[in-house]
Amino acid sequence: MSSANTNPRSSSGQVRTPGGSPRTNAPARPPQRPAGQANRPAQRPGLVKPAPKAKARKARLLVSKVDPWSVLKMSFLLSVALGIVTVVASFVIWTVLDLTGIFDGVNELLREIAGSESGGFDLRQFASLPQVLSFATIIAVVNVVLLTALAMLSAVLYNISSTLVGGIGVTLTDD
Repeated sequence: MSSANTNPRSSSGQVRTPGGSPRTNAPARPPQRPAGQANRPAQRPGLVKPAPKAKARKARLLVSKVDPWSVLKMSFLLSVALGIVTVVASFVIWTVLDLTGIFDGVNELLREIAGSESGGFDLRQFASLPQVLSFATIIAVVNVVLLTALAMLSAVLYNISSTLVGGIGVTLTDD
């Protein structure tokens, strides 16, 4: 490679051919901007005004009726989830109490209080894991039925009271 200028355009904007003679029919290049001004558009005072800040929109709504069927479905799903949490939590609590030796400590305390001649009381036999889980399952099923019925009754009562009073007003804003 030679050390000569490899740019095909000369400083006057003419394109050089490989033989070295300039072509005169090529358009001239515009002068280059300095590096700091390459990305900035030309600023003229007073031509561009900043956009005014948009005000937050507000919508005032009235909850005048609640669909009892949708309340029933939603409360049923949430009650089932709460029932599953109840059964799992009772399993975890029983396991933690068993692993930490709380049942043995309570049995020792009851033997000291009642005396050793009474034959003893075994808390693990009274509250075994299957018994605890079956009791927690029964409680969970009762909670599902009661909470679903209570939510449905609440939706019906809200609909009745909203016809008299007008419902609950809610204001929604757009930030």
